[in-house]
This record gives sequence, structure tokens and C-alpha cells, in this order.
Amino acid sequence: MKTLRTLATATAIMLGATGLASAQTLNFAYDADPVSLDPHEQLSGGTLQLSHMVFDPLVRWNKDLGFDPRLATEWERVDDTTMRFKLREGVKFHSGNEMTAEDVVYTIERLKESPDFKGIFAGWTSAEAIDDYTVEVKTDGPSPLILNTATYVFPMDKKFYEEGGDEIVKHGDSFASTNISGTGPFTIESREQGVKTVFKRNPDYWDADSPGNVQTAILTPIKEAPTRVAALLAGDVDFIAPVPPTDLDRIKADENTELVTMSGTRIITLQMNGNRNEALADPKVRMAIVNAINNEGIVEKIMKGFGTVAAQNSPKGYVGHNPDLTPRFDVAKARELMKEAGYENGFNVSMMCPNNRYVNDFKICEAAAAMLSQINITVDLTTMPKAQYWPKFDERAADMLMIGWHSDTEDSANFFEFLNMTPDADTGRGQYNSGGYSNPEVDELTIASLTETDQEKRAQDLQNVEKILYDDAAFVPLHWQDLAWAARKGVDIAPVLNVMNFPYLGDLVIEK
Repeated sequence: MKTLRTLATATAIMLGATGLASAQTLNFAYDADPVSLDPHEQLSGGTLQLSHMVFDPLVRWNKDLGFDPRLATEWERVDDTTMRFKLREGVKFHSGNEMTAEDVVYTIERLKESPDFKGIFAGWTSAEAIDDYTVEVKTDGPSPLILNTATYVFPMDKKFYEEGGDEIVKHGDSFASTNISGTGPFTIESREQGVKTVFKRNPDYWDADSPGNVQTAILTPIKEAPTRVAALLAGDVDFIAPVPPTDLDRIKADENTELVTMSGTRIITLQMNGNRNEALADPKVRMAIVNAINNEGIVEKIMKGFGTVAAQNSPKGYVGHNPDLTPRFDVAKARELMKEAGYENGFNVSMMCPNNRYVNDFKICEAAAAMLSQINITVDLTTMPKAQYWPKFDERAADMLMIGWHSDTEDSANFFEFLNMTPDADTGRGQYNSGGYSNPEVDELTIASLTETDQEKRAQDLQNVEKILYDDAAFVPLHWQDLAWAARKGVDIAPVLNVMNFPYLGDLVIEK
């Protein structure tokens, strides 16, 4: 059994060879690299990006937010609580071991033990190997989200990990955190965390139809955005992410680079706490606030167009997206609503926002505070680093708080369950509803959606929830953060990008 190790000499030779500009070598830079090679240690974008390079999921999201078969070739709903997956035959792990149903069952059981992932898999009561290439998953009730959840199942090499040590250690040094055996398009040749990771093409990769021609991929994490952009423009790297809004025009103007942007699925919002400030308990006041904040102006001026103006939680493409809901901005109407509510002369609110969590977060809050002054609401704004902000958020330490949310399941119900349902410490629902908003109909429809398998009815129910929240001005929807990537010309990144921000680099084609 091979232990992954950093080979300084070999890496130096490889980096020197990179200068020869091999057409099948990709040098890429992200703002960070994964904290571990264990795919179950941390639920994060970095971990999932790594997983799509070194492992393969049962099913994979496509650009239409549908599901493409990967290690599962077929799936069948046996009944309301049972899904049967047929696995691809002849797939080998990097160790040489063949992948079977036992590996999939092992992986699911391990996910259910992971501190970070077990919440996603809480409803999966069992996974059973029916034969070598068939797995049956049972849930604790009817579940419309089995395939959504299956995108997180990247089968692990049971024999490899059990022999070496498969303990999940958060922020620790374990066998699984430093050794890896997946089925994916790349193996890891060497890794120096925070410095460089070298990936090599898997010569035994099962997907013969993949167009990818990258033979070596070298990840160099570059935390500082200006340095990352400079590295691309200088030709030191071939592909970067993310691209900051301040550099979009600069990259567009460079004849040697190409920029790819798309609307993301992370909603940025402000929540209003009527339990702390009685004025915010009045729907007319909340509606006045929504109408006073020019979220289109925020996207245009502060985000430099790097956002999609929102009027609801669900982005386009989500099952709960309600196309009838449009952004609102009408200061005259806002003033009239304040007068009707008895607050024509205004009132004071406290607002807290992070200053390093979301793109331009504190600038957005400063703009919102200025806009609210137009309807005589005086805002006491405090901004702070995210490390200090989240404890304050949990304390509900201000009348208005900012939160951004990306649905773990790429499904609308995830927004409602955590951001809009009545807070319940026992179930965890409403955990991030810092305003304490409560509407029994929202609760009822959201809970029903978690077990409704009639997709048409479920979509209507979720769209109805968005309409209720919209009419009730339950929160201030600002925008969905856009995503941006850039590459030198000849590196065809557009086909491998998606709104989940998991570039499928195994399918990347370098043309020159």
C-alpha cells in the first residue's frame, strides 16, 4: 500500500517542465485548497471540487440541474421509501481494487457517521448490497430528494481504507486525510497542503467517452485575488477561480484570456427580527423596507453587475422558483406603507453584517442603511470579520442581520427549512432564521414538500411558499451571487463549469 507523500525533487522537475508548455498540462489556481483528502471530513466547496477530480459520484448534476449517470447507470424507485441503483461494472479504484456494491454501502454508512455530512443523509435509514452491482437505499419516509442526495455519494475503496485506517478526524492527521483511492479521472501524485497539489491522469479511468485531455493538473492555491488574477494575465497559470468583480473588465480586455460568468444559486439576504424590534413585526414595515432597498442598484453599482437581482430564495432552475415574483423598488410606496403603519417619522434599528464572507458584503449593508434613511429608518450598522460575525448571528444580536445561503441539495425546500421556517431547536429547522419569522402555512407546506413524491404538486407547493414569503415581506432578498472563472485562450473551460461551482476538470479540453 502506497502512502501519499510530497516529493520535493520530483515536483521541482515537474514545475520546470511546465515551462515547456505541454498542451496537456493544466496549471490552475483557486483561492484555497481542500483541508484534507478525506472526502467526508469537511462539507465545503473545496472538498467537493476535489471529489469530482479524484472520485466519481453515483449521479452528477448537469447544467440544467438535472442528473447524469456516473457510477450508477440506472435507478428505479421501488416504492415511496426505496430506491434501487444499478452500478457500472468494471470500474477500478486507483489501488486496482474493483468497485462493487459493498464499496457503495460502505461509503453511505461512513457518510452517515461524518459530522459534516450526516445531516444530509439523516433520512437514509439503510443501504444494502442486493448483488455485486445493485444497491438499495431505504429512507425513513417518502423522499423526493434521493437523487439530490446521491450526488454526494462518491464511492470509496472499502478495502484500501479499512486496511489503512478509515477514521474521520476533523482537522487532524489520519490515514484518510493523507491517502486517497478513488475511481476518478485523476490520481494524486504529490501534495503539500496550502502550497501545491499535483494530479496525474488515471490511465485506467472507466469513462472512455470523456473528451478530457489533461494529463497533469497542478493546483496552486493563491488566496489573494489580485495575485491570482496577475498570475493568469502573466501566463503563470492557465485557469483561475474565483474572479473578483473588480477584475472582470480587466480580464475581458486581455486578448489572451477568456472570462466565463453565470448566475449562481447563493441568495444574499437581510433578515428582520420582529422579536427584538416591534416595528419589524409589522408586515407593512417589512414591505416598506423591501421597497426602500434598491437591490437592482446594489447589483449595478456595488457588485459591478456581478449578481442577479432577486425577489425570492429560489434561483431560476430550482423547482420552487416562482416566475411571477419580480423585484420591488418604490420609495414613494415605502413611505406610504410607513405612514399606514404609524411609523411616518421612522425608528431606529441595529444591523450587523460580515465584512469578509460574501462578495462586497459590508458595502451592501452600508448601501442598504443609506437607502433606509430615505424612509426615516436610522440604522446603527456594525460590520465584523466572519469569525466574530457568526457567534453574533447565532445570538440574534441585531435587529437586522445578513445571511447568504446556497442550498445543499440544490432544492428550494432547503432554503425554507433553514431560513424561513419557525425556529425549532429540537429539529434544527429555522436554525438560520435570525428574524424569528413564523408562518404556520410556510411550515406546513415545507414539511409536506420533504415527503411529496408527486413532482408537479411539489413544485406548486414550493412556488406557493415563495409567494407567501414575498407577500409577507418575510425577508429582504438582495441578489444571487454570480460566479466567474477565467482561463487563457485555448483552455476550453465553459463546457465543464456549472452553477454548483464544481468544475468537471476530468472533461476539460486544452486545445493549444
